[in-house]
Amino acid sequence: MKTRVQWRRQIVFMLIVAAVAWGLYSGFRPQPVVVEFGEVVRAPLRVTVEQEGRTRVVDRYVVTAPVDGYARRIDLDVGDTVAARDTLVALEASRSAVLDARRRAEAEARVAAAQANLAAVEQRVKATEAGAALATKELERMKLLRASGHVAAEAEDRAAAEDERAGAELRSARFTVATARHELEAARTALGFAAAGGTGAPVEVRAPVAGQVLKIPRKSEGAVEAGQPLVEIGDARALEVEVDVLSADAVRIRPGTRVLFERWGGDGALEGKVRVVEPAGFTKVSALGVEEQRVWVIADFASAPETWQHLGDGYRVEASFVLWEGEDVLQVPASALFRDGDGWAVFAVEEGRAVRRRVETGQGTGLVAQVLDGLKEGERVIVHPDDRLRDGVKVSGR
Repeated sequence: MKTRVQWRRQIVFMLIVAAVAWGLYSGFRPQPVVVEFGEVVRAPLRVTVEQEGRTRVVDRYVVTAPVDGYARRIDLDVGDTVAARDTLVALEASRSAVLDARRRAEAEARVAAAQANLAAVEQRVKATEAGAALATKELERMKLLRASGHVAAEAEDRAAAEDERAGAELRSARFTVATARHELEAARTALGFAAAGGTGAPVEVRAPVAGQVLKIPRKSEGAVEAGQPLVEIGDARALEVEVDVLSADAVRIRPGTRVLFERWGGDGALEGKVRVVEPAGFTKVSALGVEEQRVWVIADFASAPETWQHLGDGYRVEASFVLWEGEDVLQVPASALFRDGDGWAVFAVEEGRAVRRRVETGQGTGLVAQVLDGLKEGERVIVHPDDRLRDGVKVSGR
């Protein structure tokens, strides 16, 4: 009969053998691949092109010296408000400004050209006024039809947008008339004082339009040449945003595209709309030293003016051009997708195993992609798949 000591030795030996066997089994048994899971969800999706932009005054005017002379000190400061016809600077004409016959003929030709230009822009104002009046009548008609239920709200919105656009064109046309009159006066002044040999009273350079002083190149008195900038003025309440985007992105942006202006210093985002995508591009060197072809995109504010009136000329904004958006979009993390022939695929997770599945994608951003077919809401997928994954391999979450 075995002794108690022998039984203990046998039990200890059996435990050691069992432990070694379990260790061997655990060591050689296939281990689940540790991965990171993502989920297929339904949520809003917005595809945008984001770029930094800056505001600028829509209608601005650089007042220049009409003749060579001596400018007195400018008493205005940047930000001052001026009315149309206010004196900006007094300019003492130079005695050497007497014209010979050829130059006198050129000055007279400039006066005639300025008169013709003024007549042309005045006709444009009349045409713009007629268009603005028609847009206003159309808006009133749409409001009545909307109240009686004969048209949809979209038709009224379009009429309101057209009325606003026509009003903006009318304001711009009137600004053009004011500047044309100023140019005609400058041409007449140059001709008159040159004929007088510069011995008359000082030339009073006046503001062509009402607005604010945006820039004064030089406040102190001194000699100036004809055409030298003296004061830059404009209406700071009429702003637009200029954004330079890559030419590859510009081809996807159209006039009327919705824009969101974010991180501009105020609360929330401002709404805007693209007015024009300029047809000519330019070369710009990026911060990394790479030459890029870029295009200017000009957008108008669509939010109420009181929400953005604290912005001024040359202020920085971040513009997001909305190329596509949906409210209830089935989407998957973009990092879960990988190429499968000429299409896309993911590794879905079924009962703890990776299952290779082809998917059809639609719109997408750098973070998520729209799923058109191949996945359902609530399914789990593997993000950042690597070469350890195969169809049917066991996986576990990180």
